[in-house]
Amino acid sequence: MELLEDDTAIVTGAASGIGRTTAKTFANNGAAVVVADVDEDGGAQTVDDITANGGEATFVRADVSDADEAERMIETAVDEYGGLDVLFNNAAIEGPVDRLEDYDTDAFEQVIDVNLKGVWNGMKYGIEAMRADDGGSIISASSIGGEVAVPQYSGYGAAKAAVGQLTKYAAIEYAEEGIRANAVAPGIVQTEMIERTIDEHPEMEEQFLNTEPMPGLADPEEIANAVLFLGSDLSSRVTGVTLPVEGGYLAQ
Repeated sequence: MELLEDDTAIVTGAASGIGRTTAKTFANNGAAVVVADVDEDGGAQTVDDITANGGEATFVRADVSDADEAERMIETAVDEYGGLDVLFNNAAIEGPVDRLEDYDTDAFEQVIDVNLKGVWNGMKYGIEAMRADDGGSIISASSIGGEVAVPQYSGYGAAKAAVGQLTKYAAIEYAEEGIRANAVAPGIVQTEMIERTIDEHPEMEEQFLNTEPMPGLADPEEIANAVLFLGSDLSSRVTGVTLPVEGGYLAQ
């Protein structure tokens, strides 16, 4: 059974990591996918991966922190595929690893712009398209850092915590119009973002490996499957929640 058969989906930050894996997972489940990212080469590779496997996808370059580009991203889905059914607001940057007093002001603003404002832009224009298409499902990427304080990640954590609250507002304001809004909160996932952090801060590798009660790091596919669940009718009565996918970390 294809859980997203005949649906149109947008995945932001789809040039790599969780975004790329989710875009491919959506396509494997029947969706036509708009691959959105600022990384044109990576985005093109995601599209190639999907089409080589018999799926349908198109790339749009979009900086989600820019309202005009976010709106154009949504319009691409409508123009190319006739509407929008599933939106995964995944694009994010990690920002500095620094104590709050040392955290660079410009970097803080950039993290908020991409990780929070980018989600808000996606919702704002995505909701409009979904209302015209009898509803849909919005999933946004939060983090365990949005649920608990992770030292030296104040900008990232603040943005991700706000994503969870923004998700609740979207859920209650548009429930009667058939639009569901949820978030996922991954733990430590084997992605390029984590690899960059380890390269810059080698002392953190052991911390990452020992963060979650379940051993090792999560595979991006494990997050993508949770997003697929929230995007499909399997979660038809689920809205306004942040689903942890973090190997038991928050249960400690």
